[in-house]
Amino acid sequence: MKLSRNSLVIAFSAMAAFGQTAAPPAGEQESTFTASVNEVVVPVTVTDDKGRFVRDLSEKDFLIYEEGKLQKISFFTRERNQPVVLGFLIDLSNSNRLHWDKFKEAIQDLVLATMEPEGKPDDRFSAYLIGYSTEAELLVNTTNTPEPLLDRVRKVKPGGGAALYDALYMACTSRTLVKGEPLEPRRVIIIVGDGRNNAGKKGLEEVLEIAQRNLVTIYGVSTTAFGFYSEGDANLKRLAESTGGRVVYPLEDVYSDVAGYLSKPSDEGNYAIKVGTGGYAASIMKGIVNAIQATAGEINTQYILRYVPSESDVTRAFRRISVMVNVPNAKVRAREGYYPLPAQ
Repeated sequence: MKLSRNSLVIAFSAMAAFGQTAAPPAGEQESTFTASVNEVVVPVTVTDDKGRFVRDLSEKDFLIYEEGKLQKISFFTRERNQPVVLGFLIDLSNSNRLHWDKFKEAIQDLVLATMEPEGKPDDRFSAYLIGYSTEAELLVNTTNTPEPLLDRVRKVKPGGGAALYDALYMACTSRTLVKGEPLEPRRVIIIVGDGRNNAGKKGLEEVLEIAQRNLVTIYGVSTTAFGFYSEGDANLKRLAESTGGRVVYPLEDVYSDVAGYLSKPSDEGNYAIKVGTGGYAASIMKGIVNAIQATAGEINTQYILRYVPSESDVTRAFRRISVMVNVPNAKVRAREGYYPLPAQ
């Protein structure tokens, strides 16, 4: 999936790093991990005008501003093998029944592509699994092996409403932490769904704030097909773009070439690739595979910068950040800003 690139000065964000206690599984001792509330961490992705990752930038290529004031970078790395904690949030509502078998396979591939990027176990990666329909449920708590996640994904079935925001809140508050979060390893959430929320108790603004306070980067793998409207699409984009991630659309080309129904009558409609054929199924899987590769590649290809604000404003007010990158026509993806204090 290619993205347009048209700006050198890109607004992006960071997050004041802090620890938060998460509920451990039954029988395990609760632990609290903390970091300095003064240091701001900036995970950032840079791509060129063709959507390719820019991998060879150095510290001198970045200028960071907080509320318009230039900041001094205290830490910089472009190490590609950074530890990451992945949260897989799976939409198990009725809206995903049509292509569920395909997405079930895709989720398993995504787990393997991120946790075993070279085809073998990698202890730098940990992950947990949350499924949401009418209610959100922690299906697999934080683990550094993919097998428990893969096994649970194979068994779940969609049905019911969509409590997406409750699932996001659960991801930030109710699972076992890995020592060192959120500095190292980083926190990433991948939502596989259409972004709709029609159940649960939490609201968009509430979960967006707690995600930003927890230094979470959100990615979306949309289950909405091209030409079909999803009322949750705007919310999914906002969650992703506000936290420095993006949304990919694996089904966007499956229905993109549709002639008028009356010109070539067909019981199931008139698609460029006839429904029920191997070509149709192959097109769906190709889109899903490309989306998985793009998402996994970005998670493993980010720069990490840190700085201590030159003028600390110890309030709950949101602090906006911007950056200049010394790459013509570059696209920078990161958060819009951060909160100086942790969530209450």
